[in-house]
Amino acid sequence: MSAPTAPTAGEPGEPGGPGEITVHRCTVTVVRRGGWSWGPDPRGLVRQVADALPELLADHFAERLAADGPDVEITEPLTVTVRPGRPGRSGRSASGGLPVEVHFAPVPMAEIPVDAPAAEAVSFEESFAAEPDPWTAPGAAALFAELAERGELDALLALLPDESVRAYLLALLGVDDQAGARLLAELVGRALAAGAAGSLPERLRAAVAGADAAELTGLLADFLASADRAEAVRLGRSLAGPHDQVVEEPPGAVGGGAAAVRTADEVRVWSALPFLLAGPLARIGYLDAIGPALAGVELAEEAPLFAAALAYKVLGVTAGGWRRAERDGEAAAAFAGLQPPIAEERLAAFTRQVRPALPVLDGVLALSVCRGHDPADPLLIIGADDGLLLVDAQGMFPIAWSGEAAGLPPYWQACGRPPVLLCDGPLPAGTLRELAAADVPFLTGVRPLRGDPVARLPWRTPLWTAAGARADLRLAAELPGHAERFADLVTALVTERRAVPLAPDGGLERTVTLAAALGLSTIAWTLWRERETPDPLLALSRFADLEATVRFEPAAVRVRVPMGRRHADLLRGGLLADVPDVVWLGGRTLTFSAG
Repeated sequence: MSAPTAPTAGEPGEPGGPGEITVHRCTVTVVRRGGWSWGPDPRGLVRQVADALPELLADHFAERLAADGPDVEITEPLTVTVRPGRPGRSGRSASGGLPVEVHFAPVPMAEIPVDAPAAEAVSFEESFAAEPDPWTAPGAAALFAELAERGELDALLALLPDESVRAYLLALLGVDDQAGARLLAELVGRALAAGAAGSLPERLRAAVAGADAAELTGLLADFLASADRAEAVRLGRSLAGPHDQVVEEPPGAVGGGAAAVRTADEVRVWSALPFLLAGPLARIGYLDAIGPALAGVELAEEAPLFAAALAYKVLGVTAGGWRRAERDGEAAAAFAGLQPPIAEERLAAFTRQVRPALPVLDGVLALSVCRGHDPADPLLIIGADDGLLLVDAQGMFPIAWSGEAAGLPPYWQACGRPPVLLCDGPLPAGTLRELAAADVPFLTGVRPLRGDPVARLPWRTPLWTAAGARADLRLAAELPGHAERFADLVTALVTERRAVPLAPDGGLERTVTLAAALGLSTIAWTLWRERETPDPLLALSRFADLEATVRFEPAAVRVRVPMGRRHADLLRGGLLADVPDVVWLGGRTLTFSAG
């Protein structure tokens, strides 16, 4: 968020007088560090920060304002970063408690009295290029705490398989007992529901006997407080079945060692589209979740490999399902902040380690889309890659990808139980039967099997609906158009583009497909919903060949795209805003410019 202002700090007097700094033009940018929300009054937040500027500037320039010397005129753009509320500064926060960074970009002139620098002294401009604070990706506990504040932790845990719950339980035990207790409660609840209470330690079994879901977390928090870590870890392992064993590989040994990270370099890439995904994914909190999700399984340093897989989803078609063009590898490496080439074997090894983290990222994405869904709008389901892909029909925003129909009703419920259109395609066995058993009101042109609980509609083409469900003939007329667009999307992102062709399973492939589709859908919705049907393939086709020059600096990665209609559209849509704290770039800010 940003707002123009023209602050003046220091003692009253004429501009440029003793003890005063005058900024003739200033842009203030408030940057949220982590989290999913700007709070209840985002515009009020900007006003609070703008009101606090004189004090913040006075604090920042206090030493120079106190010095005697000639006026100094700065004629080049200058950026100053201030973190309100940090130790050594004013105790009150301009954000009302929300951690922010405030970037001052005065243009074209600032005046400040300073001593003439000595020959060996650091220049005024260089003083702002001091070594930035070390950046570390937040841990898994921070992610779960944020979800708990939003009231979404229970919903996310319900979507996670035992493998993922166990992986994060072991990571959190001894670090954050409350978050560990929530995860442990999920595992214990599943064990009790499955009649496996005998797997619990005797003293814990007695404590949870007869407890409801609301009491379980508190009881388990007490258990963790009195148990040593070894006992808690044994419990976590015992509650996850033998089928949930995680592939054990030493961290940092994915595919034979880490690739070279780019810190100071400039490269030309044929497509800026991967970089354009970062902003939309940051808006929904997905980018904030990647670091904690990977850190929870000790893979935070491998975040660039996740970024490379994401980039491949919007670059060129993989010929024969596995061969890539050299320019695609260069663009993916630039997006990931790595030196090319990125070995395919390295990506394939990464998919085995990252498997427990993927459902967490998928859950964050799904909950964000479900929050914004209008229950009056239908959802779409299509068979894809031996599973079922669920999207929001308005804009084709992806929601979930499940191996079977029984995994989709929780997402349907989170969307407000809207009607569902089941598109033609290869469906897993029993799909219609499982949807009907969950009371999902679907409409489909897929011919049912004998015994499927469906009823045929009086329509010009063969259509069926769930038995007892009320048919909406308006949706029957819309089904062919939705089905065609959905099939084209699956062809482009699932069939033609493979992120990890050598992967032993499709987990990472599906996760980055969902993320890429959401980024593309957001771009299309933002730019074109007022004049045409927004479709993620519009963004893919219109921005795929938008070239860019990418410059790597210690504190930022700067993407410069050619000026023209596409740049103007992106700028007007707010899609070229800075993206701070990008985990695979080591916490650097991703910035965009034209040239």
